[in-house]
Amino acid sequence: MTETLQEIKREYEGEDSRPLASYTRVLAAYGGAVGGLVTAAKLTGREAPEKVTVMDLVLMGLFTHRLSRTVAKDPVTSPIRAPFTRYEGLSGPAELKEEVRGHGVRKVVGELLTCPFCLSQWIATGYAAGMVFFPRLTRLAGAAMTAVAISDWLQLAYTRLMKAAE
Repeated sequence: MTETLQEIKREYEGEDSRPLASYTRVLAAYGGAVGGLVTAAKLTGREAPEKVTVMDLVLMGLFTHRLSRTVAKDPVTSPIRAPFTRYEGLSGPAELKEEVRGHGVRKVVGELLTCPFCLSQWIATGYAAGMVFFPRLTRLAGAAMTAVAISDWLQLAYTRLMKAAE
């Protein structure tokens, strides 16, 4: 079995070195977290909402978008990423560009923390868990981050309009 897995790894990687075992560990952590949340819900008698409304979906989507960008790109959250990354410069308005460093799990965590697309699954899962355990507070957090996302877009639009007016 070990030889088969090593062969799969070699064929997948080609000339590149990819931390497949570390990706597997991170996937296992995600699966374990989801399993733990489901177990906690069952033990406490919590259930998923009867239905997810359009407003819930909008809040969840905008919350996930804004929080994933905040964690992955915001200068203020760089201390979270610092053990896994190296500062490279700016990548956009109020966003940092960082290079992932390290090997194995350290590299994989760095890839996760610097990729808003990758973080979105984790954040949306957390939001969904919040809807099971603390729906009112979760909706409030969703509304707050939605307001931040809308504000960001308005700031960018205002800046663009000001440049066009010059």
